[in-house]
Amino acid sequence: MKNKIYNFLTKPYAVVLAMVIGVLLSIFIDRNFNFFTGLTVALLILWGSNFDWSRFGLAKRITFATVLRSLGITVLLIIGFYIFESILAMYFDDIDISTFDNVRGNFSEYIGLMIVVWIFAAFGEEFIYRGYYMKELAKLLGDSKKAWLLAAIIVSLYFGTSHAYQGLIGIIGGTLWHFSISLIFFKNKNNLMSPILIHGFYDTVGVTLLYLNKDSIVGDWIQQLLS
Repeated sequence: MKNKIYNFLTKPYAVVLAMVIGVLLSIFIDRNFNFFTGLTVALLILWGSNFDWSRFGLAKRITFATVLRSLGITVLLIIGFYIFESILAMYFDDIDISTFDNVRGNFSEYIGLMIVVWIFAAFGEEFIYRGYYMKELAKLLGDSKKAWLLAAIIVSLYFGTSHAYQGLIGIIGGTLWHFSISLIFFKNKNNLMSPILIHGFYDTVGVTLLYLNKDSIVGDWIQQLLS
């Protein structure tokens, strides 16, 4: 039974099937099913491979150099994307993060969300979108540099549209952010820890600003600068 499941889920077209099913379930049932569909498939493959984490880019141990490099990249991404999204907000509706309003000034909610961020967003989303979707799509498309680039574009669009609940800026920002991290992963396909750390650091800053009710500080500064 275990081998049959593994053999089926590792067929070339299975990743496309998983992505399509995830979209359909998110549309007709709940948006969270998109995440959990991918997670279920990826975990079943991991189980069937006798927990071969290297299949998902987790072959290397975390090092201080990886942490430091990831932190530096995160700082650059925060500066770039916070300014970019603030400028977009001047011409379109603000990004809708009302789902997380209960975190504002609430320390227990803040700690709870931080745990969710690191387990499900940082590790979970990277494990699914880059460790599974991107790697398997690249193999399906020929495993060349062009195939990896196309896989990065497809998965980034897939990730971005899953943030439709945040509005147009959420989709655009999510797509471009994800593509930026995908390019980093493309350079070292066996080091998923770096994207995990970058994702976690980035969201930690965002959640902390939300808790402090300072999430609009960059947008306010941009508007004052341009006024």
